[in-house]
Amino acid sequence: MLNSRRTSLCGLACSVFIILSHVLVPNNYCQTVGEWPRFRGPNGTGISSATGIPSTFTLGDANWRVPLKGEGHSSPVLWGDRVFVTGSDERQESFIVQCFKVSDGSEVWSMERPQKLYRMHKFNHLASSSPATDGKRLVVLMSEPGAHTVFALDMDGKKLWERKFETIISNHGGGVSPIFHGAKVVLAGDEENQSFLAALDADSGSVLWKTDRANVKAAFSTPCRFVDPSGTEGLLFNSMAHGITFLDPSTGKTFWEQSELFDKRTVSSCLVAEGLLIGTCGSGQGGNYLVAVKPGHATKGDSPILAYKLRRSIPYVPTSVARDGLLFLWGDAGIVTCVRAKSGDLVWQERVEGRFFGSPVWVEGRLFCISTTGKVVVISAADKFKQIAVNDLGEASNATPALGTDRMYLRTLGHLVSLGGK
Repeated sequence: MLNSRRTSLCGLACSVFIILSHVLVPNNYCQTVGEWPRFRGPNGTGISSATGIPSTFTLGDANWRVPLKGEGHSSPVLWGDRVFVTGSDERQESFIVQCFKVSDGSEVWSMERPQKLYRMHKFNHLASSSPATDGKRLVVLMSEPGAHTVFALDMDGKKLWERKFETIISNHGGGVSPIFHGAKVVLAGDEENQSFLAALDADSGSVLWKTDRANVKAAFSTPCRFVDPSGTEGLLFNSMAHGITFLDPSTGKTFWEQSELFDKRTVSSCLVAEGLLIGTCGSGQGGNYLVAVKPGHATKGDSPILAYKLRRSIPYVPTSVARDGLLFLWGDAGIVTCVRAKSGDLVWQERVEGRFFGSPVWVEGRLFCISTTGKVVVISAADKFKQIAVNDLGEASNATPALGTDRMYLRTLGHLVSLGGK
């Protein structure tokens, strides 16, 4: 009886914590047990509450390493005892979704569907968009010539619905990832032609709203939730055409926008650091500059204001991490910079081994980031630089790690690896 009562109280406490976390602190990190539901985890922060993840390891230390049916650059997502990953087989012209047990890496289910080939950047891939899950369904974006297709599967791999958005895919290819916002699926389709933002009903896939956008250069920034100083909750979007947009997810209406922030393409995703909105832009030569924007006020009509701009060794593709008043910028060329998030003042700047298209994640005071050659670089997330380890996964990777309660999932071009939990 006593054990049952303790179990019930524990369950109640966990439920209250989860509810309050999502309601009261939507801008901050909140990871519930076994959830990494979208690109870069809860709200795209890249911050995990995982424990027991080793800094130094070899493939021999892995819980398991399984080959994937399709190659790709997309990142894994997980919920409970399942981890999901997408891939593409160019020879068969097929797009593949796989589900694995987190305990042993055995495949629970997989599904394949045709995917037409199209032109893209040499560093991109047909499977670059990461899926998203709300624990009831998995939502996946697949890009083909002339369209983005969003489809939903239940947790057993059964197709629930599909919606196609006709557009002209950039010659860089696809790469934006969908997210869940409550009972909605939200997609940013900022292309060089026929750009849009859209929200779908998560149950049926019906379009709730669709907003046309200006066409400049394709953006690959994944949105995040935010509450502005007025207490208004909405979604943040970054793009070259519109700068930073704060939008009502119920209607698609823009609360406020700071346009003309970026003069080049935006690839890194939206981030909030010490109340400031962070975005970067760049080109094939690398990151051009970073902006930190003081948000507007939806009810008063106050416009957002540029707080500061940084230009030296800025990330183009990787998304930064903000923690404990520090903002960590992991550059494509391997230059890592730490600044004070409120002011942009430089704390340190150092070079690590490799080139990077994946983004760093924060775990127990450390940053983990995978280089394009599959080296996992681990450094201290502190005001003094310290490189802790460089671990070789033995295969190329452009993906970002996913974290569970006590395990890390690393996606290489053709494999999925589980570490920790021992």
